[in-house]
Amino acid sequence: MSTGDSQSQPTIDEARASVLMEISNTMVRLYKEQFGRGPMRARTYWCGPDMLTSVLESTLTPAERNLVAMHEHQRLRDTRMFFQYASVREFCEPVEQITGRTVKAFVSGIDTDVDGLSIETFVLHPEGYTGASRTESARP
Repeated sequence: MSTGDSQSQPTIDEARASVLMEISNTMVRLYKEQFGRGPMRARTYWCGPDMLTSVLESTLTPAERNLVAMHEHQRLRDTRMFFQYASVREFCEPVEQITGRTVKAFVSGIDTDVDGLSIETFVLHPEGYTGASRTESARP
């Protein structure tokens, strides 16, 4: 193998960083599609070998900010969670495509006191798993 060949192949760290960036970009796109507004900042992290977490900052829409101003935090959380779990397939399928792994579980959360800081966590089945995906139990 020549020096040029080794430089053209990404390292494991570079490949993992590329996966994280692609998932972050996908989360921004999904938020724009699902909520009409993307987060101001998105960052995805590996949390061990089988878990990914995306941290999305400033995700509230103008209408959701109005709910916060009215101190309707629980109503906002309930509404956002309803939409998140109605969109399990839309969130999990791209993660499966990007990682080449099957999503075992999807957990979504929001802190309405911090301008909609949202967390999207994906627990992945171990590499080589060929069974069911979380998307199979998702409602259309």
